[in-house]
This record gives sequence, C-alpha cells and structure tokens, in this order.
Amino acid sequence: MATEVLTFGCRLNAFESEVIRGHAAAAGLDDAVIVNTCAVTKEAERQARQAIRRARRDHPEARLIVTGCAAQIDPARYAAMPEVDLVLGNDEKMKPESYDSSKRAEGARIKVGDIMALTETAAHLVDGFEGRARAFIEVQQGCDHRCTFCIIPYGRGNSRSVPVGEIVRQAERLVVAGYRELVLTGVDITSFGGDLPGQPNLGQLCRRLLALVPDLERLRLSSIDPIEIDDTLWRLIGEEPRLMPHLHLSVQAGDDMILKRMKRRHLRADALAACQRARELRPDIALGADMIAGFPTEDETMFARSVAFVGEAALDYLHVFPFSARPGTPAARMPQVPGNIVKERAAKLREAGAASTARALTARTGTIAQVLVEKEGFGHSEHYAPVRFTGTAEIGSIAPVRIAEAVRDALSGVIA
Repeated sequence: MATEVLTFGCRLNAFESEVIRGHAAAAGLDDAVIVNTCAVTKEAERQARQAIRRARRDHPEARLIVTGCAAQIDPARYAAMPEVDLVLGNDEKMKPESYDSSKRAEGARIKVGDIMALTETAAHLVDGFEGRARAFIEVQQGCDHRCTFCIIPYGRGNSRSVPVGEIVRQAERLVVAGYRELVLTGVDITSFGGDLPGQPNLGQLCRRLLALVPDLERLRLSSIDPIEIDDTLWRLIGEEPRLMPHLHLSVQAGDDMILKRMKRRHLRADALAACQRARELRPDIALGADMIAGFPTEDETMFARSVAFVGEAALDYLHVFPFSARPGTPAARMPQVPGNIVKERAAKLREAGAASTARALTARTGTIAQVLVEKEGFGHSEHYAPVRFTGTAEIGSIAPVRIAEAVRDALSGVIA
C-alpha cells in the first residue's frame, strides 16, 4: 500500500500533512500510516486514538507513525499504544530524514524534541493538496500568548514566522498548479512578522502577496484575533476585492469577566467594535467566530452575555466548543462547571448560532455567488457560505451561482 496520512484538527495540520506526504514519498516510505493528531480538545485526541486503533486493524502489517500536537505534548501516551511503531514531534515530522526507511532500526520509538527551544520555522514547499480545491499556506508557527484554556503553545512552541519571500514562492507555485483560492494559516497569524527583519505585519504580507502574485484570484485568512487586526489589513478589507469578504474571529466568550479569566487580549466591546468596523468597510462581509461554552466559573448571567453576543454581532456562523479541561493549563485548576451544564450551554449556543446562520443565509438569496467548486454540485462562496447547486462546473473552478433559497445550513441555486 502507498503511505496514508490521516489528518486531524486545523488547517495548519492540513498543510503539514502535505509536507509529510512529500517527505514520505521522497524517502521511499510505503506500507505506512501516519496519523497527524490534534490536541485542542479531549474529543480531538479521542478521535485520533480511535483512528490509530482502526488503522492497525485495517493495515496489520503497516508501519504506524503518530505525530502532531497530541504526540508532541504527551509522546509517552502514544508510544504506549501497542499499535504504534514511532512517535514524532511537531518539529521532527517536518524533517525528511524522519521518514528514511534505512534508519528504521535506529534508536527509540519516541523522537520528540523540545518545541519551546525553536526560534524559527523553515519554509516548506508543496505542489498541491490531495482531494482539496483550495490550498493552504503556512505563514507562522506557535504562539506567544498563554490563554488559560489552551494547551497548543506546548505543542507548537513560541511564535515563529515564515519569511515573506518564501510565502510568495509557495503562493506562486500553488497558483501555477491551478489553485484559484489560497488560505493563509498558522497558529496565531496576527502575530506574523514580529520575529522577522523589519517586523512586517499580516496586512503588509497580504498586500505584498497580492501585488507579487497577480494571478492569485482569491486570498482568504484563517482564524484571527479581533483586536489584533492591523491598519493595513483593515484597509485591504475595505479596498481589495481579491481578499475574500470573510473573517473568522477567535472570540471565545461574550462576557468580560470570562474573557479576563481566559487571559484573552480583547473584551466584549472590542470584538463587537471589530465586527462593526468590518461591516462599515465591507457591508457584505461574512463574520464567523469560535466560542467556548461552560468555561470554569461561568454562571448563567455570564453565559447569557455570550448568547446575546451572537445576535449583537450578527454573526453569519458560529463554531461552538464545550469547555474541555486540558491537564497542565490554568483553566483546568479553576472551579469547573458541571459537565451536564456545559453540554446544555453548548447546545443553547449552537441554537443561537444556527438562528444567526439562517438569517445570514436567507439574506443572500437572490444574489449571484462566486462559488469555488469543491465537488460535483457543491462548493463555498466568496463569503465561505456552503452552496449546493445544479449545473455543470469543473472542480477547482469558480462558478457564478444564482442563489434561489437557503436550505438548513447551506445555500441552494443554479449556475448562472
């Protein structure tokens, strides 16, 4: 069998899985399964462990390698699984020599270094993304902030930026390969450039990328902090049609006390102001957010402010995470909300998100959406709304679709 790469979690992992795939192929590694894990929630880790056990059942003779954030944070746990042959850290997984079959007999089953000791990140060029119509570009790694609920800095290390020239090279390569839409991704992309000469910010990176890669049709950003949008990026949001009218905001809560206990960098008013400014600059922009339900010490009044935030910000969609205590984080030591209440609040927050999505999608009926076709009859619009359509369009193309109606959580229409 050819080497199979199973990816969990974020878009950065999706990018890194393509690098891993390339390294494994170049090293001649076959009959292997590589599991690229996520550690953002307990559920993400549970799914990864389940996939590891399933992979061993399906491929009893394969070499099974586990890597990613969960493996970086707790390598011994994964090495102890009888299904696993090798555990690689997040730095090691990006090195070609980690997949050299001639070195299989060397050393321990765990190859995980000190991620906090890294001070820079190497650029990695990929030619495409298996099974995906849009491509991702890593612009930075790691995070210098220490939100009390988050374990990811211990899996990714401190913030490290990819040089602008390398990002431009990667974008050019992907555009030549036929990708119409690129997504800038990382752990904390609004911190981009702080460690580079001249300290370019995210907005300056976007401006240079759009200027130097004129054939790039659509540029999209992954999750950003609402308070860290720089002035150049605000100008691009208002003026640059190739920067997609879509922002995904890392909000996490709508109550100031909870935000402070999370050690976030914004307050409720800051997040609302960012939403308002975005809409003033670009009235048709789509806004989404991540929010956590049941954070420690959250009472009913605090939770009600988070629910109200969804409507006040007029969000187009919401990603809800029931609070998941991560061992080693300050939030895990705070007074916990009972699990049944966390579950109830997550359901209520999802209901508020679903109502907000229904309103936003209904408002887009009668328009013509420019849809990136991802599979037959389906894609995402420039606003990142899911669109089901009738008519023929090539996968990877951008098709104009006349939106007839909103059906549940998606738009429906016909190619114009």
